[in-house]
Amino acid sequence: MDMDQVKQTFIIECRELLASMEEALLTVEDQPDATESINAIFRAVHTIKGSAGLFGLDPIVRFAHTVESVMDRVRGGRITLSPDLVGLFLECHDHLVRMLATVRENAPEPPEVAEEGERLLSALVPWLEGGVETVAVAVHPEVARPRGTGGDHWHISVRFAPTVLQNGMDPLSFVRYLRTLGRMTSLHSLLEKLPAGPAFDPELCYLGLEMDLETDADRATLEGVFEFIQDDSRIRLIPPHSRVEEYLALIQAMPDEEHYLGEILVAGGCITARDLEEALRIQSEEESARKIGTILVQEQSVPTPVVAAALEKQKRFQDKQAHEMKVVKVAAEKLDKLVNLVGELVIAGASAQVLASQAKETRLAEATATFNKLVEEIRDNALSLRMVQIGETFSRFRRIVRDVSRELGKEIELEIQGADTELDKTIVEKIADPLMHIVRNSIDHGIESAEVRIARGKPATGSLSLNAFHESGSIVIEVADDGGGLDRARILAKAVERGLVAAGADLSDSEVHALIFEPGFSTAASVSNLSGRGVGMDVVRRNIDELRGTVEIESYEGSGTTMRIRLPLTLAIIDGFRVEVAGTCYVIPLDTVIECLDLGPFLESEENHLINLRGEVLPFLRLREVFSAPGDRPAKERVVVIQYGEIRAGIVVDKLLGEFQTVIKPLGELFRNLKGVGGSTILGTGEVALILDVPQLVQLATRRGRQTPVLS
Repeated sequence: MDMDQVKQTFIIECRELLASMEEALLTVEDQPDATESINAIFRAVHTIKGSAGLFGLDPIVRFAHTVESVMDRVRGGRITLSPDLVGLFLECHDHLVRMLATVRENAPEPPEVAEEGERLLSALVPWLEGGVETVAVAVHPEVARPRGTGGDHWHISVRFAPTVLQNGMDPLSFVRYLRTLGRMTSLHSLLEKLPAGPAFDPELCYLGLEMDLETDADRATLEGVFEFIQDDSRIRLIPPHSRVEEYLALIQAMPDEEHYLGEILVAGGCITARDLEEALRIQSEEESARKIGTILVQEQSVPTPVVAAALEKQKRFQDKQAHEMKVVKVAAEKLDKLVNLVGELVIAGASAQVLASQAKETRLAEATATFNKLVEEIRDNALSLRMVQIGETFSRFRRIVRDVSRELGKEIELEIQGADTELDKTIVEKIADPLMHIVRNSIDHGIESAEVRIARGKPATGSLSLNAFHESGSIVIEVADDGGGLDRARILAKAVERGLVAAGADLSDSEVHALIFEPGFSTAASVSNLSGRGVGMDVVRRNIDELRGTVEIESYEGSGTTMRIRLPLTLAIIDGFRVEVAGTCYVIPLDTVIECLDLGPFLESEENHLINLRGEVLPFLRLREVFSAPGDRPAKERVVVIQYGEIRAGIVVDKLLGEFQTVIKPLGELFRNLKGVGGSTILGTGEVALILDVPQLVQLATRRGRQTPVLS
């Protein structure tokens, strides 16, 4: 692995750490005593500092160290994590993001970034005991003078991280420093992790230490010795005069890593390494060897309940190991290439099936069918590799809701549901911006100020929820608020003013709501940082259309609004419905097809392009006319009823060819702006078929079938 790859890994890890840091900061803002979140913030900054030091990124190291020092005082209970301090830490998080962006671009730090860093460092100094000097002291602590002996006996168990040497740490320096705090009564090194010759790496540390220290130092002092390795290494401090209950708690808190009973007891401080060696010696000399736990109990080295707890810990580790899932990180580009190759395999399989059918060879057809089943399994597994949880995207909005609501002086509570819902990685990346616009609009336009809400009999704090779930082979994302809802009269008046609809037009609620997606449409009385420019919701619909998705609005005046986005699970492969017009095959996405009919019995008005579907009048269009296909219409035309959002329409075709699964191929630049076409695919016969753009066709049919246009 070259240095660029190593640095790329560093950047990815830092992004993950900064994301967890931001999430933890937002948690402690609401729950100041959330110890786990406070520790997560400290670990994130500490790890970023250490990793940045390996690359000589001194500005990041200096800045992160100051943040870490303040956070350490919070963690130690010396200062309170106030809302102001949380806000300052969030600013520090943003600054680290900017510094990381500079590293990614291999560019020198811009002056404005450096100035912002100095401003934040100055803001952090008052939170440090003793000011800036404390930062320097923390990096190179002076060796304390030896303390008097005769204090309490502490058992200290250390398992160094393999990378401790690479991080510039000397394991023995910790032993030397501990000796300045008191008298080391026992020291045993453990080398059970030392690999065989070929696997040995001189740059890695395989050392473990078991120590007994007689000292009058307190726990905080002893923990401070290991401050710079505590996140990577495993350190256990067993206090003097520990009761059985304390040992049991320590065993339960240990990570499920140790294999053997003796190792668990030693690591938990229940026995010393010397006790274990003596028990093993006794066991080796016995003809009918007793179990090691029995020997330790009978030798009164450890109480029976402690051995029982260690055995349970050992069993839990073995069960976990048996069912443990191995995780391998793979570059996204490799997954994309795999899915593309699987797509080609699907096309090749379809072609083989056509040839087998034409050859009328039964055995060949059976073999091809078996092959296609295997291809389907490979396809499903390949697509599942690109599935990621939407929770990470949802979590980003906690910060956005916090910042925007404060800017507007509103109190808003964000609720997240369905965070573990999975969908294609590409869709997750592309849906983030549309969701951003919707959330900001909900905060700005939807949820009222506390004063207005109280006057309307609502709680002062507004509610905004993000939810995701699977439904009928698609994923649905809902953004709901309990605000004032969409003002139908105001939207309609604005639409008439702009000439989008005729005065006096009778439109349904869904048609009125759809007007907010028109380019440049805005009902805001004034322009602000968040709204009023008429930019945003049209981009939302365009981006969702590009993802082959739909967006619906459900709104009630005074009660709130729900934006419902429906998306395909993947962009790579779709279930399609093939139709034919003038000898050319077209594909309609199957999830938009409602039913298929003969046109004749349902034709309501040829002139106005309307069909009567069991009392429901729908607009239709002929695909032959849309694409100016040559030839005459067949005597018997078919109509495919399609739906986009809540709007239905009919597409008239010559023939219905049935369902099939196909791989989506992008159109070339020459055809990028071709109306009514969303992509292409290759059929089993080798022919190219166009995939129809249903949203555009529904809009076109609606305009043709109505005297009053609804959408421009």
